[in-house]
Amino acid sequence: MQNLTVLGTGVLGSQIAFQAAYNGKDVVAYDLTDEILTKLEARWEYLKPLYLRDLPDATPEKLDAAVARIRTSSDLAHALSDADLVIEAVPEVLEIKRETWAKAGAVAPEKTIFATNSSTLLPSDIADASGRPEKFLALHFANEVWRQNTGEVMGHAGTDPQYADAVAQFAEEIGMVAIRLKKEQPGYIVNSLLVPLLTAASKLYARDVADFKVIDETWRQATGSPYGPFEIYDIVGMLTPYNLNANSQDPEMREFAAILKRDYIDKGRLGRATGKGFYDYE
Repeated sequence: MQNLTVLGTGVLGSQIAFQAAYNGKDVVAYDLTDEILTKLEARWEYLKPLYLRDLPDATPEKLDAAVARIRTSSDLAHALSDADLVIEAVPEVLEIKRETWAKAGAVAPEKTIFATNSSTLLPSDIADASGRPEKFLALHFANEVWRQNTGEVMGHAGTDPQYADAVAQFAEEIGMVAIRLKKEQPGYIVNSLLVPLLTAASKLYARDVADFKVIDETWRQATGSPYGPFEIYDIVGMLTPYNLNANSQDPEMREFAAILKRDYIDKGRLGRATGKGFYDYE
């Protein structure tokens, strides 16, 4: 599959587009407006030095060639006109994802395979909205895809295995370690392990048990982990945990979401990709 369309150009969507182009794929990056898409040029300039820092084979010439393989479009039919694979990375809200896939399914070519990058929702929650449930599955990337390079491939009961095989092969072609799940699992493998840690840290912070820096330092010292939970939040970005927890049935997680909005999101502290979150990176 050579032609990729990425729906949504936020933190993960832009990373997926750039990683695919870096590995030789032709990419169309779609978002709702041209105004949003104009921000991608700055995003590519942000990613280039990270690739140079972290990947031995990265060169300025190779990075410029990656950018040249990415086109942008705010016209969904145009963006999908020759797509072999579509990866959706829109906000983690079920209604938004289902609406996006209903529109995509109506205009995508017959050949196109559909993949959601949802971090918490199941493919079976969304697949019927696409109109092609047999071609629908999840391909989940961890943030900083050029470094945390796993691609979790998870179908639902109605996914034709040939399409899961094709998506796993695509993941490997763009430098991912393809992880195949045998059945649906909320949070896949990575988030099934990670979310309990982040939840526990969030509650400690919301209860004012300790400052977030102390919580992070405790975790790093006690386990040898390179990142504490709030450093991980900065990598993920503030909007995803806020969207997930703003309407949580757990009052402590709703309180944590309120803290995120008041003290971070409303102040433009959206995470490491924007230069500041819990910590300052500028």
